[in-house]
Amino acid sequence: MNNPQNSIFKTIFNTKMLICIFTGFASGLPFYLLIQLLPAWLASEDINIKTIGILSLTQMPYIFKFLWAPFMDNISLLKLGRRRGWMFISQLVLLFSIAILGILSPTLNIWLIANICFIIALFSATQDIALDAFRRELLLDNELGLGNSIHTNAYRIAGLVPGSLSLILSSYLPWNSVFLITALFMLPAIIMTLLVKEPINQIPKTHSLDEIIIKPFSEFITRQGVKSAVLILAFIFLYKLGDSMATSLATPFYLNMGFSRFDVGWIAKNASLWPSVLGALFGGILMIKIGINRALWCFGFVQVISILGFAWLSIEGPFDEINTHQKILLALVIGFEALGVGLGSAAFVAFIAKTTNPLYTATQFALFTSIASIPRTLINSTTGIMVDYLGWTSFFGLCTMLAIPGMVLLLKVAPWNLKS
Repeated sequence: MNNPQNSIFKTIFNTKMLICIFTGFASGLPFYLLIQLLPAWLASEDINIKTIGILSLTQMPYIFKFLWAPFMDNISLLKLGRRRGWMFISQLVLLFSIAILGILSPTLNIWLIANICFIIALFSATQDIALDAFRRELLLDNELGLGNSIHTNAYRIAGLVPGSLSLILSSYLPWNSVFLITALFMLPAIIMTLLVKEPINQIPKTHSLDEIIIKPFSEFITRQGVKSAVLILAFIFLYKLGDSMATSLATPFYLNMGFSRFDVGWIAKNASLWPSVLGALFGGILMIKIGINRALWCFGFVQVISILGFAWLSIEGPFDEINTHQKILLALVIGFEALGVGLGSAAFVAFIAKTTNPLYTATQFALFTSIASIPRTLINSTTGIMVDYLGWTSFFGLCTMLAIPGMVLLLKVAPWNLKS
């Protein structure tokens, strides 16, 4: 008789999970470059905040990546397969595009920089399509929870390169060297892409437009039924809506509460990264035992409750003088919220992966993650107006209420008693 502990050990420590580390890191690096390093670079070159804000629109490819995903499901490049070929091309373009940014002057070449940022977002989104499909086809159903948790962890750890290492290096090196060093962190992903084997999958026999464009979407609706398909898409949109809104203005909120930029930088980095990493890892391991459905319930409740930590901090503050007690309070709020994000994301990504059909993995995964990214890209642009009108405490209360509909939909899309 097989030992269950040996089975879990083999599930955790194998080549597939190592590959998930590389896929997560490769996916996270260009994304965090756009949202962390780029604004810091432009601000250091005296580019005004309105221009920096407008440049965030270059991230629109993350929302619309489902439009070209169908072609990626049907076209292979460079004889590397329909996943590895796209991964390799995207990673090469990202490496060179990131390196090129540093030789430009923000004051003289701002529109050229905007175009390159759009290219980075475009090929980052394209890489995500291929990586998500590759990972879905690589992992068995019972490995989805842990594999996607490890991917999510590596994704967040990748943020330490542009969000921490690159910023530190910019104090000692010119920006062209900083961007070159940052770009070189894409090399491990390129090497991984060349070394791994293409997953065994079902390749469509026809390349007609109907097969490429219509079939991936009609298959999902046919397989789930119209009502169930609509509920699943609504759930994907709503599950992380409240949490995403609550964290969209986190840094301005901390500063408004009286904390210094040093406090925020030091406490937020340490208090948020490791709980989210441990949460995602613990969530992945726990999903092996309880299944994805029950994980969505348990982790979702943690995610909702964690938003109330911000409301609690807003009631306690703002603080005239920051002492150790207030710093601990900040760390607790940030840490618990990060734990909720780590747990919730682990189950959420695993659910999305489980919902796809291996025949159309790239297209369906891209559609689901595009819907999930709408709150982050579009709705969050209105949160500043909400805070100005409601105040911080009421705003976080609203975020908590907006997180509840996603939990209610679990009754239909992921029933507790249906272990999956």
